[in-house]
Amino acid sequence: MKYYSLRHQSPPVDFRTATVTGQAPDGGLYFPETIPKFPAGFLRELRGLSKATVAFNVMRPYVGSTIAEADLQRICAEAVDFEFPLVPVTAEVSALELFHGPTLAFKDVGARFMSRCLGYFAQRGDTPPVTVLVATSGDTGGAVASGFLGVPGVEVVILYPAGKVSPVQEQQLTTLGQNITALEVAGTFDDCQALVKQAFLDEELAKKRFLTSANSINVARWLPQQLYYCFAMQQWPVGAAAPVVSVPSGNFGNLCAGLLAQASGLPLGRFIAACNANEPVPVYLRTGTFTPRPAVPTFSNAMDVGNPSNFVRILELFDNDLTRLRAALSADTVTDAETVAAIRQVWERDDYLLDPHGAVAYAALRRYQAQHGGAAGLILATAHPVKFPDVVEPILGRAIELPAVVQALQGRTKRSVPLAVNYEELKAYLM
Repeated sequence: MKYYSLRHQSPPVDFRTATVTGQAPDGGLYFPETIPKFPAGFLRELRGLSKATVAFNVMRPYVGSTIAEADLQRICAEAVDFEFPLVPVTAEVSALELFHGPTLAFKDVGARFMSRCLGYFAQRGDTPPVTVLVATSGDTGGAVASGFLGVPGVEVVILYPAGKVSPVQEQQLTTLGQNITALEVAGTFDDCQALVKQAFLDEELAKKRFLTSANSINVARWLPQQLYYCFAMQQWPVGAAAPVVSVPSGNFGNLCAGLLAQASGLPLGRFIAACNANEPVPVYLRTGTFTPRPAVPTFSNAMDVGNPSNFVRILELFDNDLTRLRAALSADTVTDAETVAAIRQVWERDDYLLDPHGAVAYAALRRYQAQHGGAAGLILATAHPVKFPDVVEPILGRAIELPAVVQALQGRTKRSVPLAVNYEELKAYLM
């Protein structure tokens, strides 16, 4: 498998090079030259396969010969070594819970897969010491910090917007130490992402540090997200119509991975891009004009992205054909008030606790179902509600019980480096 830059000014590369470099030299995102099709036998046998076997079969075509088969099996098994239950919420809505990993967020799978791939390449001497430079709007940073903690030959530098991540998310970013450093940026996620992108294009900096990214712009972070949809279909009722899939969407890597799995043959129904007040994609689907905007802070902070990087991959998947994209994808915008109302309604009526991101997906799905005859669907519950006490606890009327992995963070010392929205400050730190 080869990967080409979506800016088409760099030569194709293999999986190892795409993973180690993160972005192409021309600044474009890498995209696979071909979309592999799932074999008929794989789809027939899907329900009876282990999660590790599913992961290996999905990822093998993308990795090619860059990782030995036995090592890839180990990497896949470690990346998905926790549960992904599909939980009924109502008669028409199920929630695929993706928050049972070590940092209680869906990004654990991609971070664990990528960290182990980089560790494999480093141990073989295939790459020099690497600095993973990543921007986070909430959950990516914690997942990356956990996934890369203690990996030899890899230093991690995480930029996050000051005051715009939840307390638990900040603890996950700033309390691990070792090879993990958190830079607390006096700005938005889009500011953090812009600083990271500028660093990757800095030739002087490249002579000092070998940089790669662990955002979903990196193929090793992005591609494993297809597995969620396979795990959902392992549990979807036999003989039922293909589900409508509502995905809480910020940087659009997760949604893009689902569309990729569908293109490979997974029998999924229509997708919904469930967005908060940051709505360049819903506007694009309505008008045909894509306009990046400054990020707007919301209760669903991991989705506060005004210029989603992965949307160009979605456009590429549909050959930049808006008509084809509209046939496969809807989009909706959910306000903070609607988010809180969804959490309250589902808790009081259905005894199920949504986090703000899952609530956005739920509200968007219910609106779609009301307009389309109640087609059964699923939402991706991407983060544990404990990460959002300011939103969730007033609805519960009590403090939310802390999972063991969160209790372990309590009392740890926060360590972060303050940073202005100024590239020269970031460069000086990295140099």
